[in-house]
Amino acid sequence: MTTPSIPKGTRDFAPEVMGKRNYIFSVIRKTFERFGYLPLETPSLENLDTLTGKYGEEGDQLIFKVLNNGDFLKAANEEALQKRDSKKLAISICDRALRYDLTVPFARFVAMNRHQLAFPFKRYQIQPVWRADRPQKGRYREFYQCDADVVGSNSLLNEVELVQIFDQALSELNIPSFTIRINNRKILSGIAEIAGVAHRMMEMTIAIDKLDKTGEEGVIRELTERGFGENSIDVIKSLLLLKGTNEEKLAHLQSLLKDSSMGQKGVEELNYIFSYSAELGLRRGKVEFDITLARGLNYYTGAIFEVKADNVEMGSICGGGRYDDLTGIFGLPGVSGVGISFGADRICDVMNELQLFPSSAAQTTRLLFANFGAAEEKYSMQLLKKVRQAGVNAEIYPEAVKIKKQFKYADDKGIPFVASVGNDEMNAGLVSVRNMQSGEQKKLPFEALIAELEG
Repeated sequence: MTTPSIPKGTRDFAPEVMGKRNYIFSVIRKTFERFGYLPLETPSLENLDTLTGKYGEEGDQLIFKVLNNGDFLKAANEEALQKRDSKKLAISICDRALRYDLTVPFARFVAMNRHQLAFPFKRYQIQPVWRADRPQKGRYREFYQCDADVVGSNSLLNEVELVQIFDQALSELNIPSFTIRINNRKILSGIAEIAGVAHRMMEMTIAIDKLDKTGEEGVIRELTERGFGENSIDVIKSLLLLKGTNEEKLAHLQSLLKDSSMGQKGVEELNYIFSYSAELGLRRGKVEFDITLARGLNYYTGAIFEVKADNVEMGSICGGGRYDDLTGIFGLPGVSGVGISFGADRICDVMNELQLFPSSAAQTTRLLFANFGAAEEKYSMQLLKKVRQAGVNAEIYPEAVKIKKQFKYADDKGIPFVASVGNDEMNAGLVSVRNMQSGEQKKLPFEALIAELEG
């Protein structure tokens, strides 16, 4: 008999875990809606050509491809089959793939539904994505993203509001402190330009984006291996060590990039975002200009974001950025967009580590009616109906077993209150309620019972 298992990088979520996850989703969803974003869902499967070429060289390798139905080998590339060229072979036998993120499917949706949408169009999406990555702490092959994007507007006010969304949602989740790191792809383009490698900007950003993983030496090594010249590497290296406040860093860059109009534009955009964010203020987050932030996705063209929880050994818990023409590849050119994504799985890991979940997050049932027999059960069922109509999650134990077993069920499930109705209670029109945490027991009329549960 085969021992049951699940694929590496995926997880089952037990009810108590789902309670915590749903708490996170609820807070993020409410925040999105508060800022005027509308809900959207797209299919788990996308056409392979929709996804490929949008995430960079490394990202494309992490796309989970789905074999065609039927005799898929019939259409296989014979040369690739003989040479065991897996990349070419996959293209010939796979037309579909699991979505890698929510942004590219969103751009596809906008292009397909352009005539039905009011622009600027603000949407949010909370759905799973899949990446054929190496599983490790905080990195999974199946995980949820919580995205908010606005397309059809070039205004930097959108970036300012997205910073506010980061701050509001993470503060509502009670994460004590976090850093919103910001850079701009135009600045990176300017750096590539003055380093004499403008045509190799993407290669440069891929290397810089690994600074957290490989350190400065690792970045320099990769640039050398990719064939970057010593002078170019020296320019890039000097910028990796940029120090000072946000204002000081940007002032230094403005001088350094004086001969790059693209770089100057990036500095101007970040100055706008930082000054506006400072004027509005943040609850718990702080914004930080990070020249090393690159985000290795091809479609970003302006501001880019990453958020990290302070004092926690975890990668970024949120990210995003501006993309000027992502819809253009789907036949709708000139529609700029900007979006962010909350990594629910990593946020959950951070909150577990810091013990930030409220006790109510894992609760589904607030009141259990004990079952003492047919007459008591019938009476309790009427009360149970009223309790549920009052908006309280409640249930009744399905069998008249020993009360000790029923109390254990309540304890195991984390139900905070147990209601007992016997002959005395029925005759007096009362309900006996036990607080499972304190052990305190009261006899209350129905109206007082509801008030006790809500309190």
